[in-house]
Amino acid sequence: MGLLDNIEGQVMNRVMGSGNPMAAAVLQMIQNQPGGLQGLIQCFRQNGLGGVISSWVGTGQNQAISPEQIQQVLGNNTLQQVAEKAGVSPDQAKSSLADLLPTLVDKLTPNGQVPEHSSLLQMGESLLSSLGKSA
Repeated sequence: MGLLDNIEGQVMNRVMGSGNPMAAAVLQMIQNQPGGLQGLIQCFRQNGLGGVISSWVGTGQNQAISPEQIQQVLGNNTLQQVAEKAGVSPDQAKSSLADLLPTLVDKLTPNGQVPEHSSLLQMGESLLSSLGKSA
């Protein structure tokens, strides 16, 4: 596990310098979620939004999510942490998450499948590099 932790730390350092602090905060939130991306998916299912997140993982159209639904799933503590890392208010964070999370989950689950942990880190780094260039 030490090597994986080291790689995760390197990726997160690069992510933080990518120029897109909200995307970096969201990826860090996913990484810190118990169970990672799979844990986040389970959280959505437990809160009655399994169909929404399944649309993001799947290969079809992504269903929209409201900022209030984001707050319902993630809770105030997680929203506060994301807001602090991104340098925005919790209200801005939940609105940004409602816009950004469907796209990030979609891009992190190519072919409608949740990747292995190490592949997820590589894909996150690549995604943030492209977001940094377009920001």
